[in-house]
Amino acid sequence: MDLNTVETYAAVTNRAELQRMHTGDAATAVVAGGTWIFSVPQPHLRTLVDVTSMGWEPYSITGDGLRLAATCPVGVLETIRFPAAWRSRPLLRQCVRALLASYKVRAVATVGGNICAALPAGAMTSLTVALDGVGEVWAPDGGVRHLPVADLVTGDNRTDLRPGEVLRAVDLPAHALSATTAFRRVSLARLGRSATLVVGRRDPDGRVVVTVTASTPRPVVLRYDAPPTASAVAAEVEHVVEAGVGWFDDVHGAPDWRRGTTLRFVREVVEELT
Repeated sequence: MDLNTVETYAAVTNRAELQRMHTGDAATAVVAGGTWIFSVPQPHLRTLVDVTSMGWEPYSITGDGLRLAATCPVGVLETIRFPAAWRSRPLLRQCVRALLASYKVRAVATVGGNICAALPAGAMTSLTVALDGVGEVWAPDGGVRHLPVADLVTGDNRTDLRPGEVLRAVDLPAHALSATTAFRRVSLARLGRSATLVVGRRDPDGRVVVTVTASTPRPVVLRYDAPPTASAVAAEVEHVVEAGVGWFDDVHGAPDWRRGTTLRFVREVVEELT
């Protein structure tokens, strides 16, 4: 889609240029792959700041875990060669395929763009929240802050990013990458947008983490020091969602259906992991 109100397109190459061009003005937006921002009208925008020209490495593997640049193309995640101890590799492929997009779009869409769009069905939100991802956020004054992706995405199309801030990268810790995972997803159509996506994770130390996305406006995360029963987790998920964010409601699924599929999937992933 043509954005015919845009007057300036700036491909920045360093942080100083980024700070100069992206000060927090509501008429300015940061763009990476651009697959979402060019898909809907943006009549309020006058300036686009392209960060793909910053030259960030798509990913890096260290002893602490996996670092994903915000500009890392989603499709690249399927090609990463994991250390043998990292048992969560299947989850990356599952979440990449959960993104409603062709392989051509996956080659352009970015990890950071998908997270910052803050769609409930955002597959990269599902992935990074499930693996305890922590975002590195650049502030317009040159500062840096870190916050879990589970707290970065605060609702449908809403994030905790402040005016002028940019998501630089997401760090996934080695302990989460070494976990065994279980994945469930459903949509109304075979190739439709995710309506419910549940991930279970069992860490090497026996701790269990269950995350719910797509069926709720923002991620829901539950943690257990020891393997819980499936019925107990399902009951807690139901209570936490209905007492808090509620079940998401849009054309991709009614709230009661999302509730039913979520609770069923929660039971299944817990039983699979325990």
